[in-house]
Amino acid sequence: MKDDGKYNDFRDLEVWQRCRVIRKKIWELTKRLPLEERYRLSDQMIRSSRSSTACIAEGYGRFHFQENIQFCRQSRGSLYELIDHTLVAEESDCIDHRFSRRTYHIKCKRLWNNPAKNKSCDFSDFQKSICL
Repeated sequence: MKDDGKYNDFRDLEVWQRCRVIRKKIWELTKRLPLEERYRLSDQMIRSSRSSTACIAEGYGRFHFQENIQFCRQSRGSLYELIDHTLVAEESDCIDHRFSRRTYHIKCKRLWNNPAKNKSCDFSDFQKSICL
């Protein structure tokens, strides 16, 4: 981020950085899943975690603010999908319930609701609400 408070790149956004941490944790987790889940649950978890950062990046590159908001919504949806996948992994005894709860407490709803409702806000207005 520049000194004037503007972002040079989507990688400067705290929300992207937090989703990146989640993506890395999911990657490590999926390595420990049983082989029979490699092309089922593991693949879905990796795809949804990658989608969360990819949508932020694509939205950042869009010209119109409303397009950016739409990609934020898609990223939010990917995070909720990831929460469901971690719950499935927990119910299948593939992961410890503490990981699932920690992922659930990402609080994506608080993360994305504000910019979707307020057309004049930017990412800096809601980054403080992220907890991981």
